[in-house]
Amino acid sequence: MGSLCKVVDTLLLGAFLAAFLMAPLICAQTVLPETSFPEALIHLKQCYSDDFQDYLMADKPHFFVALVWLELTFQWPLALLNIYGILASKSWFNNTCLIYGASVITSVSAVLGELIGSHKASEKLLQLYWVFMGAGVVAMLRGLVPQSSKTPIIGKRPAAGMGRKKRA
Repeated sequence: MGSLCKVVDTLLLGAFLAAFLMAPLICAQTVLPETSFPEALIHLKQCYSDDFQDYLMADKPHFFVALVWLELTFQWPLALLNIYGILASKSWFNNTCLIYGASVITSVSAVLGELIGSHKASEKLLQLYWVFMGAGVVAMLRGLVPQSSKTPIIGKRPAAGMGRKKRA
């Protein structure tokens, strides 16, 4: 179970890093003025929007704008905490991971409901949001599993032989 948790934690670390970068650089363009961003990031968002045919980014419906604010003010700080929690093997990681996963599942459910119900979404966009949903489910489930060890994924390792008891 310990090695499976390490694999899941590594996958989640990638998801948290992606969320940590995407939220302020791409998603924030939905709610903040374009003048706040460099031309390269505006172009990157436009390429994404065109490639995935993401009409929500283009049309900015009110519910989607509210979900982006939720992502920026609540999920983004949790992603940052989860990155630190994984790397430093913090005891509170399960709690923040559970909260993050539940929040992502909730917000992605609303978006998927719109995408599926409107029949406007491209298959590529639906697949992307299903990946987000999967990451939320994995994060929530990981939050329910107790940490198997205090060994961080990256960083200091215990010295060899330190865990053995001396025999008299």
